[in-house]
Amino acid sequence: MNPFTEKAAIIITCHKRIAPYLQKEVEALGFIVDETFITGVRLTGTINDCIKLNLNLRCASQILYSLQSFMAKDADSIHQHLKSYPWEKIIPNPGYFSITSNVQNDTINNSMFSNLRVKDAIVDRMRDVRGNRPSTGAELTGAVIHLFWKNEEAEVFIDTSGESLARHGYRKIPGLAPMLEGLASATIYATNWNKNSPFVNPMCGSGTLAIEAALIATNRGPGLFRTNYAFMHLLGYDDSVYKKERDLLLEQIKTPHHLKIIATDLSNKAIENAKKNALAAGVEQLIHFAVCDFAATQVPQNQVGIMMVNPEYGERLGEIEELEETYSRIGDFMKKQCGGYFGYVFTGNLDLAKKIGLKAKRRIEFYNSTIDCRLLEYELYSGTRRMEKETEQIA
Repeated sequence: MNPFTEKAAIIITCHKRIAPYLQKEVEALGFIVDETFITGVRLTGTINDCIKLNLNLRCASQILYSLQSFMAKDADSIHQHLKSYPWEKIIPNPGYFSITSNVQNDTINNSMFSNLRVKDAIVDRMRDVRGNRPSTGAELTGAVIHLFWKNEEAEVFIDTSGESLARHGYRKIPGLAPMLEGLASATIYATNWNKNSPFVNPMCGSGTLAIEAALIATNRGPGLFRTNYAFMHLLGYDDSVYKKERDLLLEQIKTPHHLKIIATDLSNKAIENAKKNALAAGVEQLIHFAVCDFAATQVPQNQVGIMMVNPEYGERLGEIEELEETYSRIGDFMKKQCGGYFGYVFTGNLDLAKKIGLKAKRRIEFYNSTIDCRLLEYELYSGTRRMEKETEQIA
C-alpha cells in the first residue's frame, strides 16, 4: 500500500457557496472533477496529486485522501474497525498525529468522543505492532487523520493539508473583522475582472482583497507562503515531489504590464497593516495604497476596470443608522467616479444595500463565516453609454 502513488477518492472541502470556484481551480490544474457538492468537490488521485492541489488551490479548506469506508453503528464499532487498519504503514515511528472529524450520528453528542475512539484505535494498533505508541495532540502539525461519519456510514481519510488552506499564510496582521483569504479569492473569481484592468478597493482594511487580486494577477500560488503540510509527515513522503511542485510555483509567476491595483482606507493603521501584509505576500510594489475617505479614492478614468468594496454590515441600531449614510455614499461614489467600471459590494446586510440606490445586475451568494452574504454587481455606465441606457429605460 502506497497512497502517494495509488489512486483513491479525494475530497477537497471548502466553505459553503465557494464550490463552483473551487471546481474551476481544480480543473485548471488539469484534474477531472467527479462530483461537485455544496462544500467541496470529489475527484480521483494520489497523495502526490494532493501535493500539487495543496500548493495551488486558493479556495480550498482541506484536501482529504480516502483510506476506507465502512458501516459503524456506534463509537465502539469505529474503534473495532480502525484498530485492524495498518496504520504502521502510514504514520512514522516515532510519529505524531491528530484526529479531526465531521460526525452526525445519533449515538454521539460530542464529536470529541468519536475523535478519542479513533485515536485509541490507532494507538492500540501501533502498540500491538511496534511495541510503542505515537504521540498525539490537537495541533495539526504532523499527520492528520479525518473521520467522516454520517448515520451508520463512515469513511476515514488522510487529511493531507493540516491547517486550513483557506488561510493563505501571508497575512500577519488580520485587522478587524477580516475576510478569509479563500473567500476573498472566490469573490474575485466571481467578478468580471480580467486580471489586467484596474482593480480598485476602497475601505481595504487589512488589504486582503487587493492582495489576493495581486496574487491572482501575477499567478503567485498560496503554496509560496507555507512550509508545513500534513502530507509531509507520512511514511513514503518524497520531498523531491514537493520541491518540484514548489519550483513550478516560482516558474509560473508573471508580471502583468500596466496593472493598477488601488487600495484605500480612512485609517492610517489599517493602511500600515495592509502594507505589511502585502510585503509578506511579495506584492507590495503592485498595489498603490492611500489613506483617504473612500469617496476620495482616485479611480483611473477611461478604462474598464472593477471597483470592489466590503463595507461593514452593522450589528446595533446606532451603527446601522450611521451605515445607511455610508451605503448611500457608496452608491454616489460609483455613479460619479466609477463610470465604465463594474462595481461590486460585498455585504451581509441587504437592507443596508438598498441604500446604495442602484439596481444590481447580479446578486451572487456567499457566506462570510455564518453570515449570509451577497456580492452585488453593478454595471456602471459612463458618458454616451449612460445616456443611451437612460433613454432605453425611459422608452
